[in-house]
Amino acid sequence: MQASGAQPLRGRHAVITGGGRGMGACIAASLVRRGAAVSLLGRTAATLAATAERLAAEHGARVHTAAADVADEASVATAIAACREALGPVTIMVNNAGIAPSAPFLKSDSALWRRVLDVDLMGAVHASRAVLPDMQAAQWGRVVNIASTAGLTGMAYVTAYCAAKHALIGFTRALAMETARKGITVNAVCPGYTDTDIVGDALANITDKTGRSREEALASLVAHNPQGRLIDPDEVAETVAWLCSDAAVSVTGQSIVLAGGELMP
Repeated sequence: MQASGAQPLRGRHAVITGGGRGMGACIAASLVRRGAAVSLLGRTAATLAATAERLAAEHGARVHTAAADVADEASVATAIAACREALGPVTIMVNNAGIAPSAPFLKSDSALWRRVLDVDLMGAVHASRAVLPDMQAAQWGRVVNIASTAGLTGMAYVTAYCAAKHALIGFTRALAMETARKGITVNAVCPGYTDTDIVGDALANITDKTGRSREEALASLVAHNPQGRLIDPDEVAETVAWLCSDAAVSVTGQSIVLAGGELMP
């Protein structure tokens, strides 16, 4: 069923990984405001439940939750099967879960690299594989991968993260080509430094390693943004919602940069 007007996503079922807090929770709120039924995936059941309860109370939303580790393909498949049983076929997949540990390259061991690639790249692969049959059957689908400006340029001390996000953008482009004639779009959103837990952790790491104050550390991050600020998670959420709309039907294989002019690809 397709809807229009105030709730253009009514009848759509969206799954959001990393949906319990931060950017994922903002994306969930943006989609439910537009009428989508939403399933939240994450590792912490209590966090998911709290976010689902808030969304239901504030928006009267249909919200399902499922605990899953996106790095584990079987865990993702089981969770998405439960989401499908609860709310129907999945036609919107937002791959938001991610980690960004920082360390010099020579101190980034293979275990760190494997974990980052498993979460930031393979998590999106596992989830997309699980939902694409639903989208193909409906001849309509939206896959939105939350990447980063680190997927479009190099950044020191996050080599694994940069590599994973570059790969995620490559995955986005290739899958977009493969699904272009099937009513499915695949895009990446690439925020700059955003006011989330990941940036909070980065600030803590900078202050710990350099002795600078949090204010000084924050200034060093926002200096990359010509607007001189962090990106608000709601900006990312609204961009995701637009990509999920029928208005963006011709937009596929793109990397949408939200960084205040930091990158102009």
